Amino acid sequence: MLKVDPAEIKYTFSKSSGSGGQNVNKLYTHVTLIWSMVDSKSISNGIKARFQKLFKGFINDRGEVVIKSQRHRSQKRNIDDANMKLRSMLIAAAKEPKKRKATRPTRSSVRKRLEKKKQHSEKKKSRRQKF
Repeated sequence: MLKVDPAEIKYTFSKSSGSGGQNVNKLYTHVTLIWSMVDSKSISNGIKARFQKLFKGFINDRGEVVIKSQRHRSQKRNIDDANMKLRSMLIAAAKEPKKRKATRPTRSSVRKRLEKKKQHSEKKKSRRQKF
């Protein structure tokens, strides 16, 4: 299973935005999770490459994944929410895309295509004027 070392994750806290009165004005419930994916040793390079491809909007110029959460009123719930976001992103990056199996057109579809082509050609020929 995918496990990120908790020592690799840093959290910063700030005041949340939006309505909420004194709770918003006083408490630092907005959580920003910062995970240095480039320096991480707990995730394979293949998963890192897929993660960068899928979630490039969450990665800053230093190669750190930045996830923000201010959905809940408590700091702990926002930390859990940010961790869940990171976990779901890692699970999505861990899934290897299926290889496309090359297929060939069936004989009947090739035959139908050629028949239609022949009919179209005959229609065009019949419209030609002979000089």
